[in-house]
This record gives sequence, structure tokens and C-alpha cells, in this order.
Amino acid sequence: MFLQLSTWPEVEAYLKTSTACLIPIGSTEQHGPNGFIGTDALCPQLLAKGIAEETGCLVAPTLSIGMAQHHLGFAGSITLRPTTLIAVVQDVVNSLARHGFDRFYFLNGHGGNIASVTAAFSEIYAESSLGTADSNRQPLMCKLKNWWDVPSVGAISKRRFGGAEGSHATCSEVSLTYYGWPEHQKRVPLSPEIAPTGPIYDAADYRRRFPDGRIGSNPALASVEAGEELYKAAVKELSADYLGFARSGEQPL
Repeated sequence: MFLQLSTWPEVEAYLKTSTACLIPIGSTEQHGPNGFIGTDALCPQLLAKGIAEETGCLVAPTLSIGMAQHHLGFAGSITLRPTTLIAVVQDVVNSLARHGFDRFYFLNGHGGNIASVTAAFSEIYAESSLGTADSNRQPLMCKLKNWWDVPSVGAISKRRFGGAEGSHATCSEVSLTYYGWPEHQKRVPLSPEIAPTGPIYDAADYRRRFPDGRIGSNPALASVEAGEELYKAAVKELSADYLGFARSGEQPL
């Protein structure tokens, strides 16, 4: 069930059966010469569709712009400030909480979001702890899950790509988007085959260290076949994880 394709009476009916929802969150940033700029949002969006089919959960609109300031040296990248992303997450949660949702499962596709989203959760909990939340707001529970942390995903990535997986513009994330949108695959020469590794600072420093945008990866190895395997494994494990979170007691802890 997708919030954007539902009517308000359908959402009210859903809330009689579950007060949990899934919120895909990602980023709009470069992913090297052959990865989509929308990769980090497209991956959780695609997986959310499979999870919804498996569990019947309600999927909120994808938060497709994240904290990606270090990618601004590459054309097309867009970022929110950390404080802006914190505010966006708070507003989304508080909006849905007003209607009766109390469990929020954020399926994340971008490592740069982790600190800000975690901080947003702390702000949300502080509203309850300090008594500044609306008096009629129930206790809330939030969870952030990175899709690449699923054990079976890691095993597939290691078997298929080994040391060429990297940490940005990875073989796995590019494969997953190629599976979802095969008509948009890109095949371009990459030099060196495996990109260098190193720290991340501001946008100018990033562009100097990693001139084509990749970090430690060779996404020329990405394929639709690998993406399909990753998709099926991730959906299976994430569906179980979502249901465990959604059903964790009568009231949030």
C-alpha cells in the first residue's frame, strides 16, 4: 500500500490494522560515471515496493534528498543541511503521528543520512521526554535500517564483487538500480578499474581525491542479474525485520 496512491479513508482503514509505516529515505548525488544520481533513493524505493508486497505495509513517499554536501563538486548533486534533514524527518514523523501512526521504519539508502536521521529521532524522543510534544501524541518508536547492512546482501556482495565492491558507487547499489531500471543501464570505461579509497571532507576535497566520484569500487561489474539476487535477498530479510518492528508489543517501548 502506497500513501501517495491511497485515499484518506483507505489510510484510516489501514490504521485500524496497523500503526506502523515504512519511509524510504535516500539522497540525490553522483554515483560515478555509470551510476544513477538517484541511486540512494531508488534502492530503498524499489525495496520498499517488494516489502509492501510481502507484508502489506504502508509505504510513505520517498525522502529523496539527503545530507550529501560532500558530493556537490559533481553536477546534479543536491543536498540538505544536516539541520534541515533533521527538521524534515521530525515534521514527517509528527505529521503522520497526528493521524495515529506510532512506529516509523526508515529504510535508508545513503550513509550520509545516518547521523542526521539518528539526531532527528533523538529530537522526537526529547519532545516526549521534556513534555513539549502535543498532549494527544502517543509515544513513538523510530528505526533506521540501512538496506546494505542485511547479512545476505553482504554475503552476495562479497561473493560476486569481493574487493571491488567499494564504499561509494558500489557494485551492489548500481546492480540493484540496474535491476529496477534496466533500460537505463550505463556502460562506460572506468580508469582505474578499482577507484582509490580515503577520507571524505568537503566537496572540493572529495573531487580532488576521487575525480570520477567512486570510492574503492569497480561498478563496471554491476549487472541486472546481481541486482535481482540482491533484491530478492534484501526483500526477504527486510520484510521480516519490518514485521518484527511493527509488531513489537501493544505499545512502543
